[in-house]
Amino acid sequence: MTVVTETLRTSTPTQQAYLLLRTVFTAAPILFGLDKFVNLMTDWPGYLAPWVDHLVPGTAQQFMYVVGVIEIVAGVLVAVRPRLGALVVALWLAGIIGNLLILGDYYDVALRDFGLLVGALALNRLATPAG
Repeated sequence: MTVVTETLRTSTPTQQAYLLLRTVFTAAPILFGLDKFVNLMTDWPGYLAPWVDHLVPGTAQQFMYVVGVIEIVAGVLVAVRPRLGALVVALWLAGIIGNLLILGDYYDVALRDFGLLVGALALNRLATPAG
């Protein structure tokens, strides 16, 4: 049996939930951040509100490069400091939700991201020492 399987088998449901959330909120931001450089999953600049595109210097794709770096850093932060990293991810998701609501065509994605935001807040609570 692998170490991860043994750990899950012998841990409490709370510990299992913590491990699942920490793993997802480490991997997902890193993978989405990397994809900002190659646009395999989608055309990321299309998700940028036009007023934001006009506000920031450079092209929408160049802005997505910055977004990608921030997402990668957020994922790494969750891996090494999950309590703080979870809050960074939650704030980042709040910004994404605001952008999607302004665009007006992505309410379904905004709702999904709200669920992710709640999951990030749950990770923060699970990573907070009892006391």
